[in-house]
Amino acid sequence: MTMDSIDYEIFGNDMQYVEIELDPQEAAVGEAGMMMFMQDGIELETVFGDSSKSSSNFIGKLVGAGKRLLTGESLFTTIYANTAPGKRKVAFAAPYPGKIVAVDLRQIGGTLLCQKDAFLCAAKGVSLGIAFQQRLGVGFFGGEGFILQKLEGDGMVFLHAGGLVIERSLASGEILRVDTGCIAAMQPSIDLDIQYVGKIKTALFGGEGLFHARLTGPGRVWLQTLPFSRLANRVLAAAPKTGGKQTEEGSLLGGFLHGDK
Repeated sequence: MTMDSIDYEIFGNDMQYVEIELDPQEAAVGEAGMMMFMQDGIELETVFGDSSKSSSNFIGKLVGAGKRLLTGESLFTTIYANTAPGKRKVAFAAPYPGKIVAVDLRQIGGTLLCQKDAFLCAAKGVSLGIAFQQRLGVGFFGGEGFILQKLEGDGMVFLHAGGLVIERSLASGEILRVDTGCIAAMQPSIDLDIQYVGKIKTALFGGEGLFHARLTGPGRVWLQTLPFSRLANRVLAAAPKTGGKQTEEGSLLGGFLHGDK
């Protein structure tokens, strides 16, 4: 299916949004709950699965929706179509602090693998699927890196990554070891494996876990400095316990001032 060619602009620093300009009859597809605003003349249509499946192909739509369910995403996506005679804009916002990454699938071979919560929006026609990792070790110990979303097509896709985004191009045979949660996206030519850190003391007390992801080139990889799971864990650790009392933030005497023992 031919992708719609869309113009866009990314605004903001730590809490970004992407504004997409649609010509008449052009459309974009967005993840559920990510739309920020849209101009009059943009029509919404919620579809089962993704927008790359023909409306008459129920089996195709069912398979597409099932793939999204396996990645933990909604069974539905929303199509934003410009039905007005002139250009109209629709914007999608990031769900937590980080950066929005724009990737032209035509420039990277037509396929991109990304973390299950990284997809934000895309040109209509981009196929949203899954990519199972073939190695058994990745399946058992890969955590966030086990089931990746697979984006296919020849249009623009927009990803959201936590914190800062670092793009690295790995040469053939070049190896990079990273935390599995820090992998935002990568080309399918990158070989992903999971490795044990090697030392029990380091694994137990180093704070980095028992396993790391080993990425081997060639290909491009996008890394995020603040995976959402890491952010959520810190928030939960700092939150007042159920039934407890909130302490003075930043005060060493907070517990004493509230009478905590």
